[in-house]
Amino acid sequence: MKTIIPVGPYHPLQEEPEFFELEVEGERVTKLNINIGYNHRGIEKLSEGMHFDQVTFLVERICGICSTSHPFAYVQAVEDLAGIKVPLRAKYIRCIIGELERIHSHLLWLGLAGHFIGYNTLWMWAWKYRETVLDLCEQISGNRNHYAMLRIGGVRRDILNKELNELKEKTSTLIPAINMFKGAAMDDPVIGARTKGVGVLTKKQAIDYCVVGPTARASGIDIDVRRDSPHNSAYGLVEWNVPVLEDGDVFAKVVVRILEMLESVKIITQSLDRLRDLKEGEIWNEVREIPSGEGIGTYEAPRGEVFHYVRSDGGNTPFRHKIRAPSYVNILSNEVAVVGGDVADACITLAAVDPCYCCTDRIQAVEDGKVKYNWKQLLQLSQEKTERIRKCYENYKR
Repeated sequence: MKTIIPVGPYHPLQEEPEFFELEVEGERVTKLNINIGYNHRGIEKLSEGMHFDQVTFLVERICGICSTSHPFAYVQAVEDLAGIKVPLRAKYIRCIIGELERIHSHLLWLGLAGHFIGYNTLWMWAWKYRETVLDLCEQISGNRNHYAMLRIGGVRRDILNKELNELKEKTSTLIPAINMFKGAAMDDPVIGARTKGVGVLTKKQAIDYCVVGPTARASGIDIDVRRDSPHNSAYGLVEWNVPVLEDGDVFAKVVVRILEMLESVKIITQSLDRLRDLKEGEIWNEVREIPSGEGIGTYEAPRGEVFHYVRSDGGNTPFRHKIRAPSYVNILSNEVAVVGGDVADACITLAAVDPCYCCTDRIQAVEDGKVKYNWKQLLQLSQEKTERIRKCYENYKR
C-alpha cells in the first residue's frame, strides 16, 4: 500500500520554504516529488533598478550563508563586462573572506547534519568552533555575516599588516578542531551507521543532474571553479587541493566538506603571508563608468558554482541580471538519491546537498513542456488573490 509522507515547511528538519512528497511502501521510499519556488523576492528585477555598486549589497542578501559568494560572482561579471583589473592585494583579501565563509558554512552544515541524525554533541562542537570563524569575519569586516567586503574593481576594506599575525594564529587554531571532526567522521560508529551507503548519488547520476560543489565532488566529479576559473582572485597563486571522493553517499559528502575546510585554512594562511609583501591601501581600482556589453562571473560557493550574468546598455544600472545558484540544480538530484532508501534516512539525504532554498526562488510555471503563465497572467493572478484576501478581511471585520 502506498503512503505519502509530507516533508516541508512545517517539518522540524526541513523548515525552509520547500515541500517534498515522499511516496513510501512500508519504510521504503519509492518516489519523491519536489516542490520549490515558494520563495520569490525578485532579486534580478530589483537589480535592474539599482546602481551597479548598490547591486553588490543586494546580492549579499540572496543567501545569508553565501553572502560573499554572490557578490564575488557579481563583481567578476561586471569586471568581465568592463575589462576591469583588480589589484593583487585585493585578490588575496577576496580569497581570505571567501574561505572564511566556506569554513563557517561547512561547520554550520556539519552541526545541522549531526542534529539531523540525533547526534547533538557533534552539533554543539561544530557550532562552538564556528564562532572562531565568525569572530575572524567580524575582525576583518566588522560583521559576522553580510561582510560587504566586495566591490567592483577590488575590495572595500583592507587588512592591516599589523593584524596579520593575530589573524594567522586564530586561523591555525581551527586545524585541531577540523582534525577532530575528521577523526569523528572516520571512526564514530553512529555517524558511520547513519551516513555510509545512505543517499547514494552515482557519478553518472551526478552528471545527468548537473550537480555542483561538494555534492559533485563526493560523487567523483573533479570540478571546482576556484581552480578551473580563478578570474580576479588569487586562487591560482596559492597551493591547495580539491578533495574528490567516489562513493557518492552522505558519508562522502561529510568527508569532502571536512577536507575542504583544511584546504581553506591553507588558502587563508598563504594569502595572509602574501599580504606582508604588498603595499597597504592598494585594494581597488577606481571605476567611473560601466560601458555597454555583457559579462559573466562565477565563484565556488560552499554549495557549488554560483553564476551571474550582467548586461549593460551603458547606463548606471544593469539592463539584465541573471543569477543561478548551486542549490537550484543540487536539490533536484534528490529524485534519485532519496528513492530506494528508508524513510528514516530521507531527511539527512535531503540535507546532504546543503540546500539553500532562498537561492532557488523562481516564478516560472511550466506544464507539458510549455510555459503555463506569461507575465501579465501572473500579475493578474496576484491581483485576484490580493482582492480575495481583502474581501475576506473585510468580512472578518464585520
